[in-house]
Amino acid sequence: MPLSRIIPFLFLNSLLVIPLFSQTPFRIVGYYAGPSTLVDSFETDKLTHLIFCFGHLEGNKLKIGSAEDSATIKKMVQLKVNHPELKIMLSLGGWSGCKTCSDVFNTEDGREDFVLSVKDISSYFKTDGIDLDWEYPAIKGFPGHMYRPEDKTNFTALLKELRQVNGKNFQISFAAGGFTTYIDSSIEWKEAVKYSSFINVMTYDLVHGYSKVSGHHTPLYSTPQQIESTQHAVQMLLHASVPASQIVIGAAFYGRFFQIDEGKPVDLYQPCHFSHGFSSKFMSDSLSVENGFEIKWDNAAKAPYAINTKRRLLATYDDPQSIALKTQYAVYNKLGGIMFWQLMDDKFHGGLLQVMYDSK
Repeated sequence: MPLSRIIPFLFLNSLLVIPLFSQTPFRIVGYYAGPSTLVDSFETDKLTHLIFCFGHLEGNKLKIGSAEDSATIKKMVQLKVNHPELKIMLSLGGWSGCKTCSDVFNTEDGREDFVLSVKDISSYFKTDGIDLDWEYPAIKGFPGHMYRPEDKTNFTALLKELRQVNGKNFQISFAAGGFTTYIDSSIEWKEAVKYSSFINVMTYDLVHGYSKVSGHHTPLYSTPQQIESTQHAVQMLLHASVPASQIVIGAAFYGRFFQIDEGKPVDLYQPCHFSHGFSSKFMSDSLSVENGFEIKWDNAAKAPYAINTKRRLLATYDDPQSIALKTQYAVYNKLGGIMFWQLMDDKFHGGLLQVMYDSK
């Protein structure tokens, strides 16, 4: 769909549309979990923020795990020579990387030790901020990881101390679940936004590896069969008093294959189990006609999907059209920006990041 058709379409379909022009800079935030040798191969001049993935806890402190990780961060910081406005951020955690977060952040000493380590490491690498990717405070996340009700207030206390110790110009973000239970139960939103710079809302994996029914993993809009979507998350956050300027919606530079149960139609909203993922840079091959796939578009969700009836597979993903729609949605609703996981899943040139940049 050309952008000339996308823009009027959004006015008709979004419940949140407001004027285009804003004093808030529009962020394009990319996560990077790749080798040091490739980070400067991408068009990072099209980003406003680039986040290293991941640091972890060692005791109470943030730890960068290896010499290769250190080399990657230094290479990222070097990008600022030619792109001085680019913000380079460290991160904590990831899906399986926050096993002790609930225990460490449950004590004043634990939070203090962590915050001071963030300050020290950021000073050493000359980075600009920290992204907290704790999945999840106060609700079940990675199997076997501790969570407790106190995580909710402890997370606020952690953000507050990060801000007090690191100053007003330090970038503080966190990766927020884009689904109802997280938004309802994990964060003290009115307090948290006092100390955060922006919030990376993971409006992807909404149908995930534990899902038993197929659907869109990163749709823009809800459908009668699937309430979880980007717009649903945005509406909930606005209702929770999160400023629009802090909401950075998420896009997926990867897709998911689901195996549809025997005897059921190979389609959306069918009994299934997760099969495997694929990188967007290989999308044209992974979902090719030669490989048995038929590409489809859900006009309600504004999301693509693909089916392979012979192999009984359904693929759910973002593509250039859905990326353009999401980016325009963020712009026209005066949101804080758009982010994605992750840069290594894009082409070096002319990929989905290019679509984001052009669409804004």
